[in-house]
Amino acid sequence: MADAATVKRLQDKALETRKNLLRLCYISGMFHIGGDLSMADIMTGIWQYAMRYDCKNPKWDGRDRFILSKGHGAGVLYVNQAMFGIYPLELVFNTYNQLDSAYGMHPCSNTLSSIEISTGSLGHGLSISVGLALAAKYLGKKHRIITVMGDGEIQEGSVWEAAMAAGQYKLGNIVAFIDRNGLSLDDFTETTMKLEPLEDKWRAFGWNVKTIDGHDMTQIVDALDSMPPTDSEVPTVIIAKTVKGKGVDFMENNPNWHSGSIDHDVMEKCICELDVKYGSEGRK
Repeated sequence: MADAATVKRLQDKALETRKNLLRLCYISGMFHIGGDLSMADIMTGIWQYAMRYDCKNPKWDGRDRFILSKGHGAGVLYVNQAMFGIYPLELVFNTYNQLDSAYGMHPCSNTLSSIEISTGSLGHGLSISVGLALAAKYLGKKHRIITVMGDGEIQEGSVWEAAMAAGQYKLGNIVAFIDRNGLSLDDFTETTMKLEPLEDKWRAFGWNVKTIDGHDMTQIVDALDSMPPTDSEVPTVIIAKTVKGKGVDFMENNPNWHSGSIDHDVMEKCICELDVKYGSEGRK
């Protein structure tokens, strides 16, 4: 069971992450805010708790490999890597999505050593993870490959080819998170292309399946703590049920907030709303 002090620390980090995402949305003028907010708790758990990574040695061979298949969620990745200590958060705020910035709307491995692979074309992250996991298994390495996918992108056939391969080659060193917020670019996933029964599909491909509340930090920590050893033979998928735009009432579960912009006054109101909901008083 997750330690209460750890859960509180991560809840505070997740609140800080959401506030920083709203600041980026205001500063940048256009931002994938809805999906970033739905991933905020998952990404906080991964980066502020589970990841093995050395800021001083970004290419340390023993590091866990993180692949953001949902590349348009780069903002929440930058915020979490900055909070981890990899680079200054102010650098992200001051340069995000500007010409020649290292912090573009999608992550680029050519400009940031903390990015394993450039992503943005959806449906490829799991395939890349399978390649990394196969190589690690062949070489006898003990690191994990952790990937985060959007639920809209798992409509892509390449995802299921990768899922089949991971089961076939017994890649227990892969842990995949699905940000199951039920929305893709402009509509609900079950309207665009029905995904359910999602658990059954992954089990049919030979995966260990867990479904959690992707906004419950206790469940996130427990899922991370129960990841199998890297030499196990069954890949793991964690279906995290989330809400797009989580934390901001007018954005929540609203297809119009896949991306957008806010002014300074709206940003301040949203941050106050987050404090009421997720601050120390709101969690009592």
